[in-house]
Amino acid sequence: MSSRIVDTPEAVHTGLVVLDGIGLGVADVVRLADGTARPVPGTDAMKRVTESWDAARQIAATGRVYGRSTGVGANRNEDVPTEAAAEHGLRLLRSHAGAIGDELPSRQVRAMLAVRANQLLAGGAGLRPTVVTALCEALENGVHPVVNEFGSVGTGDIAALAQVGLALAGEHPWRERDAPGSGVVGAPEAQPLDNNDALAFISSNALTLGQSALALYELRGLIEATQVVAALSLLAVDGSHEAYAAPVHAARPHRGSARVAARMRELIGAADRPTPPLGRIQDPYGFRCLPQIHGPAHDAADALEEVLAIEINAAAENPLISPEDMAAYHHGGFYQAQLALALDHFRLALTQVARLSTSRLSTLNEPAYTRLRPFLADHEPASSGVMILEYAAGAALGDLRAFSAPASLGHAVLSRGVEEQASFASLAARQTGRACRAYRLVVGCELVAAVRALRQRDLRPEPDLPVGRAFRLAESVLQEDQADRPLTDDVTAAAALLDRFTEIWRGNE
Repeated sequence: MSSRIVDTPEAVHTGLVVLDGIGLGVADVVRLADGTARPVPGTDAMKRVTESWDAARQIAATGRVYGRSTGVGANRNEDVPTEAAAEHGLRLLRSHAGAIGDELPSRQVRAMLAVRANQLLAGGAGLRPTVVTALCEALENGVHPVVNEFGSVGTGDIAALAQVGLALAGEHPWRERDAPGSGVVGAPEAQPLDNNDALAFISSNALTLGQSALALYELRGLIEATQVVAALSLLAVDGSHEAYAAPVHAARPHRGSARVAARMRELIGAADRPTPPLGRIQDPYGFRCLPQIHGPAHDAADALEEVLAIEINAAAENPLISPEDMAAYHHGGFYQAQLALALDHFRLALTQVARLSTSRLSTLNEPAYTRLRPFLADHEPASSGVMILEYAAGAALGDLRAFSAPASLGHAVLSRGVEEQASFASLAARQTGRACRAYRLVVGCELVAAVRALRQRDLRPEPDLPVGRAFRLAESVLQEDQADRPLTDDVTAAAALLDRFTEIWRGNE
């Protein structure tokens, strides 16, 4: 599922993404977060917002509606007097805008704004349409509210969104494009938010969804890049192609594994039914089980993206305003069990892929496979070569294992016991984002070793093959000096190369 990209001369340079509450995809959220695309609210979607806003006010004026004519949480049975209704909305935002911890990076906040604007355009929130245009204006102008890290347990990002709501109301600071003496340039005009807007705006998991989209986009690309690195390592140890043979995966037709095996054959130029190599019977698991470990990671990424595609385009606010029925439906659609479980599954699969990279790194250090000196050392006596990379990769892998602990095992009983469960999808999203750097460094260590082994063996992959293009790119960046020296800069450069390797995997470079 992806949003409609407007194909105009201007879009070629800046990009336009139409937000319609139906088809916003993960890649579009990333583009809006990065500021490489401009949001445009869809005409039909804005009509839905207006209809929902009109219906919500009529419903709240004639009956009890949670958060509009009542309190929230354990205060749900306390009525709000009609004369205090407008002030109730602002008090609700003020009381809930208590997120704590570090200030979030602008990219994460912008992703949240993009997701929330699109969700509102799905037409179930019942708040004033100018809030949507204000969010889009902030995205276009490059400004974002101050939002702090902690405040959600996976049943709505109410603290973070309350901070955004107060910023929209003119009571909370914005960031970027500061002009001395005139506040923040580009901040939208203050919105007159009241009881019909407050809960309707904060009843969402937009921050968690935005963070999840950013993490999935980066990590999916890194998994693809890892296979390119693994192909270089395979060539460096004269690895067998049999593990990627088409008959093997036709006999056990898991979608992800078959896809990985087919792509490996394309990367290295292997036949669908390769000839068994001379010498050793079969390779270590780092090569032989690659499809069986990378495949589930691709499947987990697909499953996570399916969940995100639904949630990013969902009218999941509680209560849901239905203009067709003139009803407000109270429900638990804010509970993010699907997302928490999908994120936990994805991180577990990701960690197995990273662990396999460290296995290949160990193989590259072993003379029995490379026919080179231990640790790919130079010819000086007792040189250590890339020995330390195993330790460094193992340390980064340790962080990945910690980040992979299932967040969905968390539990909380809140608001005087009336909210007696929590998904902790918010924690799962943060942990997935934190995994990006550690994962990148693990694979960067393997890439440094693979390129050194190929250089020492004077092996040059076929230049027309994808793996050949990857090797030329790595050679142009990584130092050739193989004397014992600090390898920190080498791994940093290799880790940065992985985004280019993703494009090679996808056939775009």
